[in-house]
Amino acid sequence: MSSHVPAAQRALRVLTFLAAQPEPVTLDRIARAVAMPRSSTYQLVNVMIAEGYVTHLEDDHRYGLGLAAFEVGSGYTRQAPLQRLARRPLAGLVDELGESAHLATMHGADVVYVLEERAPGKPSLVTDVGVRLPAHLVASGRAILAQLPAAQVRALFPDRAAFVSRTGTGPASLTALSSLLAGTRQRGWATEEGDVTAGFSSIAVAVLDASAHPVAAVAVTYETGRFTVDDAVVRRVADTAAALTRRLHGRPPKPPPG
Repeated sequence: MSSHVPAAQRALRVLTFLAAQPEPVTLDRIARAVAMPRSSTYQLVNVMIAEGYVTHLEDDHRYGLGLAAFEVGSGYTRQAPLQRLARRPLAGLVDELGESAHLATMHGADVVYVLEERAPGKPSLVTDVGVRLPAHLVASGRAILAQLPAAQVRALFPDRAAFVSRTGTGPASLTALSSLLAGTRQRGWATEEGDVTAGFSSIAVAVLDASAHPVAAVAVTYETGRFTVDDAVVRRVADTAAALTRRLHGRPPKPPPG
């Protein structure tokens, strides 16, 4: 068994290196970072590709984290005290706005709802804890995706088959999604109107960890036309996400204007 330890160490070093990069990198950079011959790095990375921990972007000749690695990170977030950290701030957000709020994390190309605070007297939502929804359709997913490198978004949505729809609306191609995410980054918060459930809208802001990776998003959902989203509301949601980011030793993204 001990003969396998060095291989495990090298695989973990590759994962650690890729996780610290802002975008996918070349094989030569990986080899230099983990102090391995290029041929050995190639063999190791191919095994990690087969297991889903690394993805190869053939057109760019670069390598990045695969979905399996992303799911491991999401699993940590679900098991970590993020929900406990978020429960009180989320409850305060609901008390102040009078609308339901939730916390979601990424799992592959979906978001998973890990915490929900229901506002008294408000209609039931589909965002119960444990529910998974396509990330490109929901505000929380868009807030997270907007903070990921473009190459990673491409890996999550490789073709049109990845763009499922619930109500016949929402981005149906990578071009449309990329444009939507660019607007989200510029604005500082994500929005969704009727793409998940007709008659309901959401706004969301990402929560970042110490490596500036978006581990979750705080979102508020409301009946379209029955609640006004102004600068004060956006700032309140952003403040809640920023508080969680600081608790995770991260640095909040640039706040929305206002």
